[in-house]
Amino acid sequence: MAASSGEVIVVPRNFVLLEELEKAEKGQTDMTISYGLSESDDISLSMWQCTILGPTNSPVENRIISLLIMCGPKYPFEMPSVQFQSKVNFPFVDSHGKLIGDKVKLVWKPTSRIEHVLVHIRNQFNKKEYTREKQPADGEMYN
Repeated sequence: MAASSGEVIVVPRNFVLLEELEKAEKGQTDMTISYGLSESDDISLSMWQCTILGPTNSPVENRIISLLIMCGPKYPFEMPSVQFQSKVNFPFVDSHGKLIGDKVKLVWKPTSRIEHVLVHIRNQFNKKEYTREKQPADGEMYN
C-alpha cells in the first residue's frame, strides 16, 4: 500500500546506519573525516570509531583527532553521543572528552547523520574565537 501524501515513512534505525556504513566504506564522505564501526561484529551498529583531520590555520592543524560516536536506540531521532579520545581544549568539550551539545551549537534533525556531526565539529575547530586556544600535546588521550 502506498503512503498517502501526509504520511511520514520511518526508515528503521539499522537501515539508516547500514547506509552510513556503506557510504563511509566506499569513501563517499567528506575526505577530512572518517568513520566506521569500532567493532566489526557490532550487530547493533552502535559504536563508531571516527577521526577528524584538523583544519589548516586551526589550533589542531594537521592533527588526527580520534573520537567515538555512540548511536543510541533512538538514533537518528536523537543525536548520538560523542566522546573524544584525543585530548583537545575547546569550550564545547568537557574535561573528560565528552562533547557538550549545547555549546557546540549543532542542530540535530532526524535527517542528520554521523558525517554531519563530524563535519560540524571540524568546522568548530576553525572558528576565529578558538584560534588562541592552547592545545594539549599531539597524541595526548583522555583516560
